[in-house]
Amino acid sequence: MKESDPKTEIEVLNMQPNYKRVLLKLSGESLAGKAGHGIDAATVLEICRPIQACAAMGVEMAIVVGGGNFWRGRSSGQMDRTRADHMGMLATVINALGVADALEQLGAVVRVQTAISMQQVAEPYIRNRAVRHLEKGRVVVFGCGTGNPFFSTDTAAALRAAEIDADIILKATMVDGVYDCDPKKNPQAKKYDRLTFMDVLNQNLQVMDSTAASLCKDNKIPILVFSLEDPENIRRAVCGEPVGTLVEAE
Repeated sequence: MKESDPKTEIEVLNMQPNYKRVLLKLSGESLAGKAGHGIDAATVLEICRPIQACAAMGVEMAIVVGGGNFWRGRSSGQMDRTRADHMGMLATVINALGVADALEQLGAVVRVQTAISMQQVAEPYIRNRAVRHLEKGRVVVFGCGTGNPFFSTDTAAALRAAEIDADIILKATMVDGVYDCDPKKNPQAKKYDRLTFMDVLNQNLQVMDSTAASLCKDNKIPILVFSLEDPENIRRAVCGEPVGTLVEAE
């Protein structure tokens, strides 16, 4: 993850949000830092700084977290897929609580909601309650994906964005946008600035899985894919600056 640019503090003074309500998708891997697994507290804190700053600007911030830094159901070998996916959902709760704790350290008011009931550690997901939290300026972190096996956390992000009527999904990744092939394997890979959902589906581009992409297409929810190497890209994305690749309807 990049060191903070000394120009950042001056730069952000002139930033104004471009969206009122945002759904931010964070991968589990992004929370692991250089270790590659588990949660790195310093990394999570750096990721949460721009999230808290956006909330302080009046942007209603909702977050869906993945669990790949602990467990991936699709990589579980011979294990029963339903049970493996349930284990993955529990991994996302660990991450949701870690993100919530970092945001609270920075002064944000946070609520964690889970699609599987675990009332001792989080609220159950209730759509109207989530929206009310957002309206009151609280950051809402969603755990457990959709609460169902066979659905990714990308699909959970698309579903929650549709339910809360988010203006956009911000998908923070380890790559600075969408390419026609893997840029790590092919240095000649072409980066796209804008795409339509039909481009994504027809070309099988790795933005989100097809279920998530179709859900966004049907509900006309744009997706902005950008790099989290510099966490300030979250704030830049919220303020409409040209970062990453924008996927939208025709």
